[in-house]
Amino acid sequence: MDDFSVRKQFLCPSFDLEAEEQTFFEKYYSFLDHSGVGDIIRKHIHNTGSSGGRPNVNYFNLFAVILYGFSRGYSTLRELEDACGHDIRYIAIMEQVRPSYTTISNFINTVIVPNEKEIFGSINRQIIREMSISLTDAFIDGTKWEANANKYGFVWKPETYHKKLSATFFSLLNENNLCSNFHTEEQVRSSTVSRAIDELEHVKDKFGEELYKSLNKSLSAILVKILEYEGKEKICGPDRKSYYKTDHDATAMCLKADYYTGLGTNMHAAYNVQAMVVRGIVLAYYVSSSRTDIKDFIPVLDIFHDLYGQYPQNVCADSGYGSLDNYTYLKNNHIGNYVKHTSWEGNVSGRYPDSYKYNNDGTILCLGGKTGYKVELSDRHPKHSGGIFFKIEGCSSCPFLDYCMRFLKNPTQQTFKIFEVVPTFATLKQEAEDNLLSVKGIEIRVNRSIQAEGIFGLMKQDIGYTRLRRRGKEKVSAELMLYFLGLNLRRLLDFYRTGKQLPFWSAPDDLVSEKFEKPSAKRLSKKGKKINEKANRKDEK
Repeated sequence: MDDFSVRKQFLCPSFDLEAEEQTFFEKYYSFLDHSGVGDIIRKHIHNTGSSGGRPNVNYFNLFAVILYGFSRGYSTLRELEDACGHDIRYIAIMEQVRPSYTTISNFINTVIVPNEKEIFGSINRQIIREMSISLTDAFIDGTKWEANANKYGFVWKPETYHKKLSATFFSLLNENNLCSNFHTEEQVRSSTVSRAIDELEHVKDKFGEELYKSLNKSLSAILVKILEYEGKEKICGPDRKSYYKTDHDATAMCLKADYYTGLGTNMHAAYNVQAMVVRGIVLAYYVSSSRTDIKDFIPVLDIFHDLYGQYPQNVCADSGYGSLDNYTYLKNNHIGNYVKHTSWEGNVSGRYPDSYKYNNDGTILCLGGKTGYKVELSDRHPKHSGGIFFKIEGCSSCPFLDYCMRFLKNPTQQTFKIFEVVPTFATLKQEAEDNLLSVKGIEIRVNRSIQAEGIFGLMKQDIGYTRLRRRGKEKVSAELMLYFLGLNLRRLLDFYRTGKQLPFWSAPDDLVSEKFEKPSAKRLSKKGKKINEKANRKDEK
């Protein structure tokens, strides 16, 4: 007798959701209705009837199941398709309709991707209303996410090769007296090479047949190569140096987690992702191809303002965002500046402190306690816009001499030091420093490490989302949007169950403002001597 040959088919199973799940889904549907996201989806519904074949999928149910799936870690098309056939919660949302992975993919590409920002804003605004979130303290952090691209298929921006070939081109023109109508270019354009080939055609009589063919062949080969370089440079754009063949928007970056060597030294295709978090809710994000965070600070704040019509009262970020442009933006928009500057860690520990401090009276105060005054130098120009030179005298007997002059060849022979200072930047930097050292600053720094960094830790470590699944910046941005909304939906579910928001650490009443550790002259001098000796040995080689 066969034990596994006969089966009784249950074609219409009837299982009820648990009461808690049913309550959640009722609130979930009501939440989506009040968010206004239905109006966005409704614009893409063109055919409400059936014309044969597979029945039309309810777009509202499909969006609800996709968002719920991302909140539960089901982010691939196959996982969502499988869940709609076997998980009773997904079956209940879809009303027993089983969409295929192609249907889900088409919906994401045609409805979600073009309306990414509108959907994200609509749902988050409803979350803010439901949870009564105050847009007071916002936290910005960034991470690099590995792209869905071939590992070693990256292309470097051919700037160096372009310059060398340009020099070869103009050298060829000079040798054959063809450069009278051409201006030297550091990176010659293809139009210039084409014009040179046309001119060669007009004056070919003065060359022999053999020389003319040789010149025409050389210029044609240069033209082909220049066109190739221009194509690669156009894809890279002005702000990056590489791209990947299978995903032109991805950039070659060194990631912290490197599964080749474990050292983070190999290049991977990746995107830079910024997230702006308030009370554990991701309220703004920005996806870019840049390798550093410093230029992505203003765009994510602009996106926040566009979505919610206001800026947060205070913004906290790490030292990767501390620049004059970012500080000026915060100042102009009346946003509390709690952004660390690049020398923050050195000042906190006292290991690499700033050599001077800018005073409100227009002078500077060095580590040794001496005052520096503004000077005019006829043989030296400032390196930075708005830079001013300050001179401090009497350095020969200062205990910090070796540290302050660690990059000079003969520090012990110097009796004074010239500092270039940008007063505007120094003032804004000091303002950020004072804010961060205050009781409010301590409170906001503690919460930044919990909330902003916690978001990426939850996604990468807990959910295991370490690599993007879609290609192209537009689709990658929509994918991350669904993930962020999924995390926000988790917070909302917790709020429904407990009635509490994500805990926000509050400073105790007896907490006092922090102060920097006093620098040790002995330790800094020893460190300065080592740096100076190493630099001198390098120059000798």
